[in-house]
Parts: sequence; structure tokens; C-alpha cells
Amino acid sequence: MPSSPITCHVLDSSIGKPASGVRVSLQAVVSLTFLSAQILRHRVTNADGRCMDLLRVSPGEQYSEQTVKLEAGSLYKIVFETQDYFDKVGKSTFYPWVEIPFTVINPDEHYHIPLLISPFSYTTYRGS
Repeated sequence: MPSSPITCHVLDSSIGKPASGVRVSLQAVVSLTFLSAQILRHRVTNADGRCMDLLRVSPGEQYSEQTVKLEAGSLYKIVFETQDYFDKVGKSTFYPWVEIPFTVINPDEHYHIPLLISPFSYTTYRGS
């Protein structure tokens, strides 16, 4: 089974711990005019706040070469459902979700998208 070329990691900076159980969706942006996107995968962060299988085929899923192949110059985005996470930990939040768009320059590279969240702020960067 191939490794996922896109991974993410969510840390709750308000408590200094990984954010487990955050629902994540990876989407391919198909139109900038209407900002429409096609959902490629839904996943949930693990106990370490990581989602390492965004494009890897999970047991019981059909393998599709199209699902795991990234296109050079294409736009993708990861949507993190932060409202549900903060509801579960008993905190209110200003941001119900966080959307991080990015361009795949070289489809042979690995793209790691870290997200640091707190109820009233977030930040990200291109990880390794």
C-alpha cells in the first residue's frame, strides 16, 4: 500500500497537546471562480493529533490510482472541523473550521501540513 503524499498534524496550543479526534477532509480545488472543491478523503486525527493516511487506501476501500496521484500545479485544501473538536473538550471557539489551501509544486515531494489551534487563533506552515 502506498504512503500518503499529504499528511497533517493538529496541536492544541491552548493545552500544549495533540488534538485528537479532529475531522479532516482533503479536497482538490476544481474552480477558483466559484471556490468549488472535490472531496478526496475524510479522516480523523489519531491520539497524536496526526492524520497520516489522507491519500492512503484504508482497509475495505477500493484502491484507485487517481485518488493517490497528485498533479503538479494543482490546488488542494485541507479542512479541519475545529468546532466539533472544541465542543468535545468543552471550549467555545471563534473558528468553526480552518481551511488551508496549498499548491502542489512537485507531486513527487511529501506535503506535511501542521496546524496549531486554540479557541481564538490558528497558525500553519509547510512542515517536512
